[in-house]
Amino acid sequence: MDDWLIDDERLSLARKSVLPGEGFFHPDSFEEVQEERETKEAVTDTPAVVIADPDADGLACVALVRAVVADAALVPAGPHDMGDAIERVSEYVDPDVPVFVCDLCPDSEDDVEFLDTLAERAGDIYWYDHHQWDEELGALVDESVTDRVVGESDEECTADVVARSLDGEVPAHLEELAVVTRDHDLWLREDPRSDDLADFSYWAEPEEYIDVVVEHGPDLPADVEEFLAEMRVEKEALIEKAIDRAEIREIGDWSVGVTYGRCSQNEVAEALREEGTDAAVIVKPAGSASIRGTDEFERAHEVAGKVNGGGHPKAAGCKPDIYDDMLDYAHHWTTRGAVAKQVIIEAFHDVKREARAEAEDEEGLETEQ
Repeated sequence: MDDWLIDDERLSLARKSVLPGEGFFHPDSFEEVQEERETKEAVTDTPAVVIADPDADGLACVALVRAVVADAALVPAGPHDMGDAIERVSEYVDPDVPVFVCDLCPDSEDDVEFLDTLAERAGDIYWYDHHQWDEELGALVDESVTDRVVGESDEECTADVVARSLDGEVPAHLEELAVVTRDHDLWLREDPRSDDLADFSYWAEPEEYIDVVVEHGPDLPADVEEFLAEMRVEKEALIEKAIDRAEIREIGDWSVGVTYGRCSQNEVAEALREEGTDAAVIVKPAGSASIRGTDEFERAHEVAGKVNGGGHPKAAGCKPDIYDDMLDYAHHWTTRGAVAKQVIIEAFHDVKREARAEAEDEEGLETEQ
């Protein structure tokens, strides 16, 4: 396949909105070889390792570990590949080196299959997070780690958890970094700097982001602000396209906005909330989806859990298991995610039925009392 076919720079905005980024078209086998090489290079001869989600929250955790504990190597991992990252680190990390796992929550035993192997080779293992944990998986992880701290998902981000859990003094500007990161991660939106952090973490390379926040905390320098202003022109245009194609679905007394596109999901969800929706679903061209809630809907993680995902009560993600070959993806792009939307809406209906059953059970207990 010619490189120009997947070159983002030549795509019109309309096409870019409905197609995944060029990285999507790289085979997993290619990615695996690259990740194997990068992990080996990163963790060899390093005093500490951090396996973290490479978003603003996860990268803030790396900054904190580097400032307080040691100059740790970052091994980036998302919710769907944390098991692979743990396996790679267990193979290449030097003996007795401490490992920190941050901003990641296992969805199944497969995600922590190699945690025992890592524990045998590495030094202490510290797992810090703020997602909704399954109790049995938590107990399984506890058997292998030195310490596991999980903050309240509606009160803390993982950077908060790391800042209060590390054995050492956290610099004031990094304490503030955790506070501002929380503002975005929990979608409080009370500090305008939090949007800057989120955007910068998305567009910058992870090491660049970490270097900047280690030095400056949440107050980004002028050259970074200029970079963000340039990048936001296209970002806003992609957001508008996703908002324009949104539909409203009524599920019982829940109003759910559903849309599709390559876009910043939080801003799209906020726009739909302002239009009166209780929840928002943003299906992405790569096949995954973001589910966002409000004070009226705090079951996003329950919906995501039914379609191969998880997260927080007001913010969750998933990737429905509906893609068997490239024809399924072609259908996904040309129909603007029709099948994925339907599967997720069905999950909303399932959660609504369960909520009704819970309410009836509680009403029955009150009547008996």
